Amino acid sequence: MLHDRVLVRSDSPEGERRSGGGILIPATAAVGRRMAWAEVVAVGPNVRTVEPGDRVLYDPEDRAEVEVRGVGYILMRERDLHAVASERGGEGSTGLYL
Repeated sequence: MLHDRVLVRSDSPEGERRSGGGILIPATAAVGRRMAWAEVVAVGPNVRTVEPGDRVLYDPEDRAEVEVRGVGYILMRERDLHAVASERGGEGSTGLYL
């Protein structure tokens, strides 16, 4: 990874998904702009806020997809991340950093 790049693997596959109530939503259903969660796989040397293993919130419309050894990943800049869900942090922290 170079500079401020972050390589992530999406938590949810593209296509059908289920609502909180268990209703199946088809991939063709039109929904508003929705953020997605992903797990950080690798980071460049200039990335300061995330580490491999963190979960991050990003906009799925602003992404570049890449395939490495048959596995699909998303490549983005650190500034394109909207939030970080991390286990590290001080006592009493929520673990969600915006």
